[in-house]
Amino acid sequence: YRYGPYGPFVPKAVFAGDFRAILGPLMATTSPLKAAEDAEAMLAYLDTRDDVGGGKVGVVGFCMGGGMALATAGTYPERFAAAASFHGGNLATDAPTSPHLFAPKLKAEVYIGAAENDGSYPPAMAERLERSLTEAGVRYTSQTYAAAHGWMMPDFPVYDHAAAERGWSEMLALFGRTLQVGA
Repeated sequence: YRYGPYGPFVPKAVFAGDFRAILGPLMATTSPLKAAEDAEAMLAYLDTRDDVGGGKVGVVGFCMGGGMALATAGTYPERFAAAASFHGGNLATDAPTSPHLFAPKLKAEVYIGAAENDGSYPPAMAERLERSLTEAGVRYTSQTYAAAHGWMMPDFPVYDHAAAERGWSEMLALFGRTLQVGA
């Protein structure tokens, strides 16, 4: 919404060309901090709902949304019991707004589902994120999938059904443990 109106995207077509030229301008209008700010309105809305039980919620993000999920859970630690990131990128950078810097604030249990050979989340970055989570005492699981960045999204050209099913199972188990889903 910060960018303004835009048409629908067909991921296979976007990723067949210069996806950065197409998606870059939209991506530039948001960040983990801006997403966390937006979450305040969603949390306030959930508080008005009679059909929402408990005060704790979970968050999941894909690609750049993975960092948004961690930043949101770290911004509202009393509200988030779970945070999941799938093929998240730039999760531990030198930027002053890097998602790994939220680790000391996190109270949520965290799941990181990484992709092999992912330029947006190389092994050194994974080590930096995991070190920050460990040092902060965050309960987390990090798994690397033998899949490409974007594997969870059924309309992406790199979609991996078996890996996605495993990822969804991990996320539902996380939410089940932390949110008592179905109880």
